Amino acid sequence: MIKEVLEKLEKVETSHEELEHLMGDPQVVTRKEDYQRYAKEHAELGRVVERFRRYKDLLKRIEEDRILLQEEDEELKKMAREEIAVLAEEKEGVERELIVSVLPKDPNDGKNVVLEIRAGTGGEEAALFAADLFRMYAKYAETNNWRVEVLSQHSTGVGGFKEIIALIEGKGVYSKLKYESGVHRVQRVPITESQGRIHTSAVTVAVLPEAEEVEVKIEPKDLRIDVFRASGPGGQHVNTTDSAVRITHLSTGIVATCQDEKSQHKNKIKAMKVLRARILDLQRQRQQEEITQQRRSQVGTGDRSERIRTYNFPQGRVTDHRIGLTLYKLEEVLERDLEEIINALVAHYQAEALRQEEGVARH
Repeated sequence: MIKEVLEKLEKVETSHEELEHLMGDPQVVTRKEDYQRYAKEHAELGRVVERFRRYKDLLKRIEEDRILLQEEDEELKKMAREEIAVLAEEKEGVERELIVSVLPKDPNDGKNVVLEIRAGTGGEEAALFAADLFRMYAKYAETNNWRVEVLSQHSTGVGGFKEIIALIEGKGVYSKLKYESGVHRVQRVPITESQGRIHTSAVTVAVLPEAEEVEVKIEPKDLRIDVFRASGPGGQHVNTTDSAVRITHLSTGIVATCQDEKSQHKNKIKAMKVLRARILDLQRQRQQEEITQQRRSQVGTGDRSERIRTYNFPQGRVTDHRIGLTLYKLEEVLERDLEEIINALVAHYQAEALRQEEGVARH
């Protein structure tokens, strides 16, 4: 194992032992908040420490078996070789888990997300697929016991969405959904197609970590707030009061609009959630551009050629182009079965981070 990783693991084990000592201190036990914080951190580190101790035990047993290989008893040496093979395989798996456990954590992984889905190339068919994708994520959220709250939507007359924005709240939402950002392409025969021809449409998805007020400081003087009457498909007025709210952040030009609620106050709260998330995302993009000079826009232009995933209905196929994964279970995926794709993406990007970590260590 890489020396730097071993050093990190030794520090984790030391911290775990120090926390154990603190939790046994009678004075700490009486301070409820401190004790709970220590207990939570102790439990989180405990999973890594348990693996690390298992890893050290495997190394010890492999070394003991290697000593047995110097014996004259052939039967004993055969048993030692067989056990070394089994232990070495287990050691390799534990080692990989440990390396992943000490990779730099994404500080946003535990956050809720603002999910933005917009119809791109393809007109009404793209709007219909935007609705399909929203249902897919809503059902996946239900599977994970996450809460979904629609913040804003612009629907079409036949059940599609030009745009829908939702807040998804729950444990580890961003860590699961962050790789869903990009252009999703659909290939199918639209319901309006009389000749049975397959059309290709595109929908953009953006997954933004929810921003807390302390993370994004917005001065009231930097906002322009416009109110107007909410309208629905076809332009008819949903109500007769100025309840819809449009907030413009003057220094960045970012705009957030909400008209779903009858209350102007509630629409303003929802619009501010979206605005904060978009500003935080812009700040993150700028920071990453400064560091790597490789950051690109999260959702592209919505053109069908800029795709991360294709949903092909005639073949019942879903293909994620970033990792070359193809599954022939389109219906199941759209019905919430996203776990296999998401796990494969997480594993892929962890492996990428691992290669970079190893490269840094060597140099």
